[in-house]
Amino acid sequence: MSTVITLMTIDAIIEAHNAGDPAATSQLLERLYSDLRRIAAGRMALESPGHTLQTTALINEAYLRLCGHGSTPVNDRNHFLNLAARTMREILIDHARKKDAQKRGAGMVRVTLDDSWPPAPESTVDLAALGEALEELSKLSERQARVIDLRYFVGFSVEEAAGALGVSDKTVKNDTQFAKAWLRRRLSA
Repeated sequence: MSTVITLMTIDAIIEAHNAGDPAATSQLLERLYSDLRRIAAGRMALESPGHTLQTTALINEAYLRLCGHGSTPVNDRNHFLNLAARTMREILIDHARKKDAQKRGAGMVRVTLDDSWPPAPESTVDLAALGEALEELSKLSERQARVIDLRYFVGFSVEEAAGALGVSDKTVKNDTQFAKAWLRRRLSA
């Protein structure tokens, strides 16, 4: 890897990644790996204790989907992390669907959302149902779905989510409250 790539800012690396530079794509992963690991660990904490997909495997699969052939253009660091969180969620949903297809739902426990959402690690969440519910929510309100992604899957605070979305802290709090209530109703139906 060249010294020029090593000294580049995240924005410059993203620009080079968007231009198709494989060294920049590799550097993007290296620079944001700790953030990706935090997101993946947060996602894996929602899984049942016997989950077969490991955190590192989740990061690698998300990286391959995001930065593989025909990779998605990235606007900035927050956009990349949001894309990574969504991709990780999709990977876990796909993984859950495959396991569910094999077991035909054996051992699956349906959990409703409460005020302590996201659920405690010992809770089991039907990821396929959660993924479908979040997709439905994004059709109703893209911003509220993004707030949930940023807050619970990327791990942003209220202030960080507000900055990433260009809205006030109060708007993020209201969107979080509405989205959680909507998801609770949708998942308990």
